[in-house]
Amino acid sequence: MVSERKHISEMMVKNKNIGGRPKRSSTCKTKKAGSKIACNTDVTPLDNPADSDIPAISPELQTTGQGQLGFPDRVYLLASVIFQNNHLEKPAAQRLVNYGKEGGLPLPEVKDEEMQRTAYELAFNTLKYQELLEDIMIDSCFFLTQPMPDDQMSLVAVMLYDFQDRKFLPRERQGEELIQEVRDVENYLRRFKTKLAASLARYRIKHDLLSIECILPKSVKTKQDRSSGLPHYAWVNTLKSSLDEVQSVLKNAGFSRVKSIEQLEGHTFCQDPHCRDILVFPAQLKAQLCSTKLLSDHKLIIQDKSCSLGPHAVCSLLPEEGDVLMVGCFSGLTVSHTSSLIAEKYKASSNQPTVYVCVNNRTLAQREELQQAVTAMGCKNVKLIPEDFQSLDGGDKRLQRVCVILLTPKCSVSAVNNPVEFILQENGDTDLLQDLSQGSIAQSKLEALVAQQRKDIDHALKFSKVLAVVYSTCSSYPEENEVVVSRALEQAKARSEQEGEPKQANFRLKTSLFSILDHAEGPEETDPFFTLEPSEQCNGCFLAVLNREPEPVVKEAPHEVLIRANAKGILDRIGSDRKEQHGHTNRMTKTTHARTHLSVSIQSKNQETKRSNSTALCRHQEFANRRQSSQGKAKTLHLQASKNTVSSSSSSPKPENSTSKKSTSPVLNITTSTTSLCPAPPPATPLALVVRPRRPHQEVLKPVVLVLPPIHFPNFFPPQHARTRFSPSPSYNYNKWRTPAPTVPLSRSSGSLSKDVMVKSRPPAF
Repeated sequence: MVSERKHISEMMVKNKNIGGRPKRSSTCKTKKAGSKIACNTDVTPLDNPADSDIPAISPELQTTGQGQLGFPDRVYLLASVIFQNNHLEKPAAQRLVNYGKEGGLPLPEVKDEEMQRTAYELAFNTLKYQELLEDIMIDSCFFLTQPMPDDQMSLVAVMLYDFQDRKFLPRERQGEELIQEVRDVENYLRRFKTKLAASLARYRIKHDLLSIECILPKSVKTKQDRSSGLPHYAWVNTLKSSLDEVQSVLKNAGFSRVKSIEQLEGHTFCQDPHCRDILVFPAQLKAQLCSTKLLSDHKLIIQDKSCSLGPHAVCSLLPEEGDVLMVGCFSGLTVSHTSSLIAEKYKASSNQPTVYVCVNNRTLAQREELQQAVTAMGCKNVKLIPEDFQSLDGGDKRLQRVCVILLTPKCSVSAVNNPVEFILQENGDTDLLQDLSQGSIAQSKLEALVAQQRKDIDHALKFSKVLAVVYSTCSSYPEENEVVVSRALEQAKARSEQEGEPKQANFRLKTSLFSILDHAEGPEETDPFFTLEPSEQCNGCFLAVLNREPEPVVKEAPHEVLIRANAKGILDRIGSDRKEQHGHTNRMTKTTHARTHLSVSIQSKNQETKRSNSTALCRHQEFANRRQSSQGKAKTLHLQASKNTVSSSSSSPKPENSTSKKSTSPVLNITTSTTSLCPAPPPATPLALVVRPRRPHQEVLKPVVLVLPPIHFPNFFPPQHARTRFSPSPSYNYNKWRTPAPTVPLSRSSGSLSKDVMVKSRPPAF
């Protein structure tokens, strides 16, 4: 046993790299040569495990690993709490290392953002290798020989990962805050480091591992390899600068512009193909960017590209008189980017759109942080809404102009290569760290996320004045992307039909601007969803635009349009035959300037005919009375005849001119008189002529006025076909031919004088 331990120790010293952070490798094979194993170790063995003295370390070994020897005490303490809240709890029968029963511990206050990010990275890496670290502690009997309480085992796991990552080198202390609990655990690990290193070596030999990264799931290892080389994406804050100004500053600082991301190397940058206000830089140039003061002056903002696609889609859809409502998980940087894009687009408008932000799921500290970020960026068109999104509706006075909703719900972040940095920057869910460390999301958590996503998108589609909903996630699961959107569209359509609102326009998928750019030279049909796959150049994301469009216009035939219009009484029965109450057909006569509708009922025609016949008989009776009376009563007869005579108009209007009247009066309107058997005529009024519809090959008879010379035969009577009236005048000694009686109405069938009427109206022969 002693010889085996000595052999392993010598082997570790020879290889000098036991489990530190190795270089990225695509293979996980162990090279065997006899009894020698190519294990990477750099541990100096201790004959006495309890000895705390560390031999001198060569300078080249101090530069390996993280680039620094250890972290401050507060980082370890914060990382241990994060690990305690997110570690994988094994069943009691399989549990040898117990981390205590407490969960959901409050995090220690850390004001330094860099220190907080480091603590989360350390806890996340510890979660990745939880199984390995527990095997090392069990195999080395560390958890049995060291009197460590259960609630400190989380700190032991965190510090053990860092200890092996530093190749079991001592930590440098540079006047940082001293936490006794951290120092005690560190001393325990240092005294037990030989056994711990031997256990790690045996584990690697047993599982044939070239490095400890080989035990990770393939998806986790791939993301870990990509995260270290991801380029930096930074958008230009147009509220404080411009794209030309930023590029000029970069060129003066020694940067040069290239055409594509593939050409990024050294001090170079390029423009993103989807978002024109985004510049892309190599991963190692963050320090050089800080030296230009573009970051400190908030002119250039480093943020993941997946967070910028949503604001660009919103800006392209927003009308000038509309506002934006942002809902979900996002940072103040996303809000500021949306605000700057809208302000730049409508900078000439006097009434700029407003960006409303739902912050009900934020703590008071997070709300203050968001407000400070927005203020520092120079945004003036942002307003926070503390109410829950589900409690808001289209009737809210603040949201009357909201036309676009940007929905970025809480998602699994499964398409992100560097989930820790993304979650911290975008206020994501830290409870997902344990699942992400194992490469898959638990089914129960995924179902809970999908349920909330469905709830949010269904409520967003209920806003009646909203024209578009932009749905964006950073998930690679279809359940959170295409499935959620498709189901939401079906639910919205079913709800519209159930509520009896067929006129309400439904939402439909609209091809995003980014999809059009990607398929500019591709096939004609493009995917309505925009999906950005995770790669070595960027993180993945999903985006869908649900656009409200009006109902399609149904084209109708001309006769169908006329029928529907006549049913509503819009066009006065154009194109249709309608009979009046007594069966008379109403026809339309079109003129050059106007259309007039004239109609005469059959009943009125019959009455007029009877009245005209009775008038003719009365006139014949008058002629007989005049023959029997004396010459001395001529003046009296003349006065009486003048009262019973219907005055005609001086000129007969033509049928074309009479069409300007909307209604016609009877031809003769005769009233009864007490002085004669014949009805007495009313005062002289213009006579309205009956206008008959024109028919082909018909002639309309018109009355003719005949003026004859004086006749010196007082007892002469005119012929029957030209009835006249003898009107002696006291001043002139001649007879005057009067205008003939009004024309008898034409027959309806032939347009000529009716034979019966002509017989009845003919005066009796003498």
